[in-house]
Amino acid sequence: MADFSKTYDVLVIGGGNAALCAAISARKQGASVLVLEHAPRAFRGGNSRHTRNLRAMHTAPTSVLTESYGEDEYWEDLVRVTGGNTDETLARMTIRATAQVLPWMEACGVRFQPSLSGTLSLSRTNAFFLGGGKALLNAYYTTAERLGVEVLYDTEVVSLDLDDGLVRSVSVTSRGFPATVRAKAVVASSGGFQANIGWLKRYWGDAADNFIIRGTPYAKGRILENLLAQGVQQAGDPTQCHAVAIDARAPAFDGGIVTRLDCVPFSIVVNRDAQRFYDEGEDFWPKRYAIWGRLVAQQPGQIAYSIIDSKAAHLFMPSVFPPVTADSIAELAAKLGLDPAALERTVTDYNAAVQTGTFDTTRLDDCRTEGLTPPKTHWARTVDTAPFTAYPLRPGITFTYLGVKIDTQARVQMQDGRPAKNLFAAGEIMAGNILGRGYLAGFGMAIGTVFGRIAGKEAASYAHH
Repeated sequence: MADFSKTYDVLVIGGGNAALCAAISARKQGASVLVLEHAPRAFRGGNSRHTRNLRAMHTAPTSVLTESYGEDEYWEDLVRVTGGNTDETLARMTIRATAQVLPWMEACGVRFQPSLSGTLSLSRTNAFFLGGGKALLNAYYTTAERLGVEVLYDTEVVSLDLDDGLVRSVSVTSRGFPATVRAKAVVASSGGFQANIGWLKRYWGDAADNFIIRGTPYAKGRILENLLAQGVQQAGDPTQCHAVAIDARAPAFDGGIVTRLDCVPFSIVVNRDAQRFYDEGEDFWPKRYAIWGRLVAQQPGQIAYSIIDSKAAHLFMPSVFPPVTADSIAELAAKLGLDPAALERTVTDYNAAVQTGTFDTTRLDDCRTEGLTPPKTHWARTVDTAPFTAYPLRPGITFTYLGVKIDTQARVQMQDGRPAKNLFAAGEIMAGNILGRGYLAGFGMAIGTVFGRIAGKEAASYAHH
C-alpha cells in the first residue's frame, strides 16, 4: 500500500511498457519509486498488453534476429513511413539505443522467441516476446516489485500541480477516494487520447463513432490535456495516429492484436460502393499495414472489405473471426451487403488488368496490374477461383500522435522553450516527437523502451540532486 504522507523520489504515471522501464531504471539508480496505474491489476499495462515485438538495430545475427539491420536502413524505413516528419535527433537516438535494449530487457526477465519466419517478413528487424505483451509486462512488474517499486492500481491521476515548470503535487482518485501524491520528480507515461471518442471527434467528426480502439479503454488523454493546458509545449499532429485495418466485428475497445487482418496484400479491397481505392500491393505489409486504418477511415461509412479467392486463402495469418465465403462474387457481395453488379464489375476490371508474373510473397514481385486506377503494383493475381472469401475492415486505432514535446533527456518542454524542472515523459504521450505520421512495426515499443529508460534515469538523477 502506497504511503500518501511520503514524498517519493520518482512518481511514474502509467503502467505500460514505458512506465515500467522508467520505474525499473529509476529504482536501479537508488530512487524510491511509486507507479500509479489507472487500470485494475487484471488489466494493467496499457496498450503494451497487446504488443508482440520490438524493432531493433543490429549489425550481425543475434539469437533472435537474422542477418543485420543497420542504422541507415532503419532510418530510411522510418523516413519512408513518416515522410520525413520526424525529429531526426530523437529518432536516431532511439534507433541507436535499440541495439542495447534486448540484453537489458532479458535482465528484467523478458524472454524472446526464435526469429520469426513466414508471412510477416520480420525475422531480420523485429524481436518477438515469448508469450507476447502480457508476458513482457509480467516480467517487468515482477522485476519492479522485487526491486522495491511500489505499484498502486485503480488509481487515476486527475491533475498535476505544475507551477513554473515544477510539479509540486499530483491529485489522484485512488480506488474511489481522492488523494494527493508528492514526488521530487514525475514521469508521465500515460499514453495518448485514443480511447476518448469525443476528443477524436474534434478532428475526425462523426466518423470517429465508427473507429474501433484496439487497446486499453483507459487511455483518455487526461494527463496530456492537463499538461497542455498548463503551458507544456505540444508535439505531433492531433489528426495523426497509429491506425490499422482490423476486423470490423472486433469489440469497441481492447480487442488487441488478434483483431488485425494481414490479408490485404493478397486481396483487393473495396469500399461500401464496391470500388477499390488504394494500391493493396504497394509494399511489404509490415511497412504498409499502418496506413490502412486511415485509408478505411476516409471511406464512406468507415467500412471496407478485403476480397480474395481460394488461391490466396492460405497466405496470411488466420483471423480470429471466420471469413465470409461464397461460391460466386455476386453471392459474396450479397452476403456483405454490397451491390453484386458493382462488385462483379470491379473484380472483372481488376482481373483484366492483371499482368502475368512470378508470384513471390518474399519479395516485391512482378505481379502487377496495367491500365488500372488505382494500380496494384505487387502480388496481383486474378480473383477467379471459388470459394471466394471476404473480411470486413474498420479503422483500428492503436494510439494518437499528439503529445508533449521533450528533449534528449526526456524532459518535458514548456511553451517558453525551457525544460520543465522535474517532469519527464516517455511512451505514447511523447511518441509524436518522432512519429509525425505513419508507423513502422515494433517502433512504438522501441520508443517506449528507450525513452522509458532515459526518463527513469534522468528523473532519479534529478531527485538525488
